[in-house]
Amino acid sequence: MSQTSFINARIATPDARLITGTLTCEGETITAIGDHAPAGEIIDAGGGYLLPGFIDTQVNGGGGVLFNDETNAAGIAAIGRAHRTYGTTAFMPTLISDELSVIDAAMRATEDAIAQGVPGVLGIHIEGPFISTQRKGIHNPEMFRTLDAESKALLKSLKRGKTMVTLAPENCTPEDIAELAQAGVILAAGHTNATYETTVEALKAGITGFTHLFNAMSPFTHRAPGVVGAALEDQTSYTGIIADGHHVDWAALRIAMRTRPLDRFMLVTDAMPTVGSDTKTFVLNGQTIIVRDGVCVGPDGTLAGSDLDMATAVRNTVNHLGRTPGEAAIMAATAPAHFLGLGTSRGSLVIGQRADIVWMDSDLQMKGTFIGAKSEEALAA
Repeated sequence: MSQTSFINARIATPDARLITGTLTCEGETITAIGDHAPAGEIIDAGGGYLLPGFIDTQVNGGGGVLFNDETNAAGIAAIGRAHRTYGTTAFMPTLISDELSVIDAAMRATEDAIAQGVPGVLGIHIEGPFISTQRKGIHNPEMFRTLDAESKALLKSLKRGKTMVTLAPENCTPEDIAELAQAGVILAAGHTNATYETTVEALKAGITGFTHLFNAMSPFTHRAPGVVGAALEDQTSYTGIIADGHHVDWAALRIAMRTRPLDRFMLVTDAMPTVGSDTKTFVLNGQTIIVRDGVCVGPDGTLAGSDLDMATAVRNTVNHLGRTPGEAAIMAATAPAHFLGLGTSRGSLVIGQRADIVWMDSDLQMKGTFIGAKSEEALAA
């Protein structure tokens, strides 16, 4: 079995510290960390950072591909290739609100991609159509529907990988939420105008996450705490944040991060096809979306996902949110791994876990991405 050793590295630990030393992998697994003799192929990290591979739970597209338009294994593979360049070693291809037939096709494509061994595919994120017209964002309200027996059966049907669903708690019952959660579906509140009280009940019923905190949800006010208030008060659920400086003001994120444990915040990109592509326009729901000043917007200026990649999100977390590289790694890898129920196998650089590794230099610029200790070049071969 092949061995690879990274030497002269600052290695992120699960508790956000950095240790200087060597990390060795055998096959796809981390076998040694610290002060030991390197073995096999030697990669000199040059004093740069080794971080756990980034896990993005919200990836609508990349490399010129929108998942809604290419609901097949090839489309998922293309999206994954585009994001690997930026340190994403695992991801949830994300379907924006669509017909049940398209959701079905996307779920079957996800199964197919996993069966084919497409690198990094963990499952599928179905964002809508069970969401609020009042908080629709760029989603097409003509697609919206409530949960019924047919849709719940479909959401429970994935045979390989994880299923994550973003829904509006006010548009379903606690019993609906409990039924899906008990079937293993990972549920997040998003695109929702729910009250604080409704959101708290949904958390009790089985919701464990919040999709892009602050965006497309009822805000926190002093007499109506809303979804944001429920999310910030809760200490165990996971909240995705889009750290691009456009979706949420940096000060709001810094304040939010003082209210609950760091390892309950997840960096997400909400990325669109423009990430990893020279083309900075695409069509969604018949509307032309353009990248303007680093953000994707529709014709009326509505935010339409992002042009953000995970490497930039990590740099922004350090530079604008005042976090260390080790803390940013928890948000980019460890927290989403645990949210998806995969924390024992990935998301941290520890002996016995998968050798999904991001190598960044001292300025947090990308130097290499490794999935199961394989470089991008080896994965593409």
